[in-house]
Amino acid sequence: MAGRIIFSFFLLISVLFWPFWFSVLLALGGMAYFKTYWEAAALLLLSDLLFGASEARFGYFVFVSLSLAVLCLMFIEALKKKMRLSPTIQK
Repeated sequence: MAGRIIFSFFLLISVLFWPFWFSVLLALGGMAYFKTYWEAAALLLLSDLLFGASEARFGYFVFVSLSLAVLCLMFIEALKKKMRLSPTIQK
């Protein structure tokens, strides 16, 4: 639990002070490592609220990072269920 809190703190710092691509990489890493890491979606929402601008190529939609984070989280969680690595073999 402490690792998740520390990682979330580093993700918050990256959203506020580091480049966007670094925050996305950290968020994807957190989604892959932790179980249902909704903190990534919340912090990327914060990123959209602070720095997001509407883009014509996305239909003037502002919350692009949040949408992609939720889609990635659902995809990664489904993939983790399919690839469940367990030390015991289930019969």
